[in-house]
Amino acid sequence: MGVRKLEQAGIAILILTMVALPTAIHGWPTSAAGNVSTAALLASGLTLVWWRSHPRLVAVLGGAFWLLFVSRDAYGYLPGTPFMVLLATVTALGWSGRAAWLVALCLGVYLFVFWGLRGTTWVAVVMLSIPGFFAGTVLRLCREAADGLAVHGRELEEERELFADLALRHERTRIASELHDIVGHAISVMVVQAAAGQQLVDNPARARQTFTAIAESARQGKEDLQRLIELLGGTEVAGSELSLIEEVVARATRGGLDVSCRFEGERDSVAAPTAHIAFRIVQESLTNALRYAPGAAVWVLVSRSGRGLTVSVENDRSVQERPGLSGTGRGLVGLRERVQELGGHLLSGPTSRGGWLVEATLPNL
Repeated sequence: MGVRKLEQAGIAILILTMVALPTAIHGWPTSAAGNVSTAALLASGLTLVWWRSHPRLVAVLGGAFWLLFVSRDAYGYLPGTPFMVLLATVTALGWSGRAAWLVALCLGVYLFVFWGLRGTTWVAVVMLSIPGFFAGTVLRLCREAADGLAVHGRELEEERELFADLALRHERTRIASELHDIVGHAISVMVVQAAAGQQLVDNPARARQTFTAIAESARQGKEDLQRLIELLGGTEVAGSELSLIEEVVARATRGGLDVSCRFEGERDSVAAPTAHIAFRIVQESLTNALRYAPGAAVWVLVSRSGRGLTVSVENDRSVQERPGLSGTGRGLVGLRERVQELGGHLLSGPTSRGGWLVEATLPNL
């Protein structure tokens, strides 16, 4: 049996003990009016069994039975005076807001009728009703505050779960972008070099250089992946991201691209997130130049001015046959999202000379 059932059984036993037992001891009424009066008093008390689940019904029916008891009290014995206090308390529990004021007014009218029927003093009426009504109002306000806090707690939990889901998706997107940059660049270099190596089988010296470049690209891709794993694991990785721009430019040059790189302004005080995005912009732009503009000249400019960093990568039109590499279409889109997340902006598009330009302005946070 649950706690609620035990409470209801206790209330029923208490009512029977307070009404039926004293009435039986005093002498059970023999008249019809006396029996009706006693039954009304019992019914009024037994409605309190449902005070938690149906307080409004208890207030209306209990009050009606109590008024019936008062109007037909031919027996003259009144063992149920505490019921009046409990009914006033339940009445305050049943309504809130503006309705509570209307109910208080109705309770005042009800007490006036009770006073007229019973002929008791106003002091007794006030003592039987006002404290109970006040206690019920306080209890109702506490319950409403607790319910409001519970609802607010559920909303906060839902928001926490939502933010956790968004953070997880953001982290997955960031990892996917990093993997795209690392693997896409390494594979593009290896495919281009492998295609060139197939045409140099009769030239062992150049073929050896080509396969050396493939091995270097694979090794660098492995190192980049290891570095990403360390970063995701929370390990501090030494070295400036801007210095990696020189390395990726040097590897692209050895891979066959005509690349020139120039730095302007101070390089040492660039924030790590800004330098990392700058490196990824250069890496992705060189990968695209290798795919779509083989043999074209590429210019890389990294300029530091004030509290910002500008990264520009421009290539001429292609002068060789494209190797047939296709990208995922997420490279520049992912870069633009990461640049905007950092508070900068990225522009990309064709140039008047038929080439392609990628330019990003990054805050040095």
